[in-house]
Amino acid sequence: MSRLQARFAELKQQNRAALVTFITAGDPGYDTSLEILKGLPAAGADVIELGMPFTDPMADGPAIQLANIRALAAKQDLKKTLQMVRQFREGNSDTPLVLMGYFNPIHKYGVPAFIADAKEAGVDGLIVVDLPPEHNVDLADPAQAAGLDFIRLTTPTTDDKRLPKVLNGSSGFVYYVSVAGVTGSGSATLDHVEQAVARLRRHTDLPISIGFGIRTAEHAATIARLADGVVVGSALIDHIANAGSSQEAVKGVLGLCAELAEGVRGARK
Repeated sequence: MSRLQARFAELKQQNRAALVTFITAGDPGYDTSLEILKGLPAAGADVIELGMPFTDPMADGPAIQLANIRALAAKQDLKKTLQMVRQFREGNSDTPLVLMGYFNPIHKYGVPAFIADAKEAGVDGLIVVDLPPEHNVDLADPAQAAGLDFIRLTTPTTDDKRLPKVLNGSSGFVYYVSVAGVTGSGSATLDHVEQAVARLRRHTDLPISIGFGIRTAEHAATIARLADGVVVGSALIDHIANAGSSQEAVKGVLGLCAELAEGVRGARK
């Protein structure tokens, strides 16, 4: 059983959703980013998504675009991101960690080398937003053959005809993007989310995590009553953008993570 499967199975037994947190590797600099990463599990993160910085993150809104710019300015690259995972794993062997980003840096790194190095570093899964299922052979198939989960994004515009194709070959969990648009933009109505989860459950047995636009413990709790996971990224990254110092950034991100975790953990009581 993979770390992701084990974590979602454990939380299902506890009758609660997972808090899935997203930060960009190297934002605002390597050391601060690593400190935040290492602190997330104790602050209540059940699963961590670590962004791979890229020059053209077209699916992301302003907050994550700026996080990418800060990380790249601090000379973060894919090699350093995998090193960060290794250092995280030195003190944490059970929190699932997923790399999220775009195919270009992986292609440049070399797919076979990337898969081998990611697996060795302690990565559990990949979310690559610009690789549709028509390109499974380029990364999803070899990654899964090596034991890395490949997590798909589904959106409000993924219809019933397209959905089985998108879910084919998915593993780990399904990431439902609750609003059409870029990350951090707006949030969906509760009715919409409820209908979307019911529709996805007709097509897959995988855990369903919902993201985009979740900013508060109250909102996280509402989503946690409906889904298997609640994904928060932009709200955490805003604390890095607005911090006056590295320590303020660490404190802000981990403080919000703890609030969100409390909301998620109390949601079904």
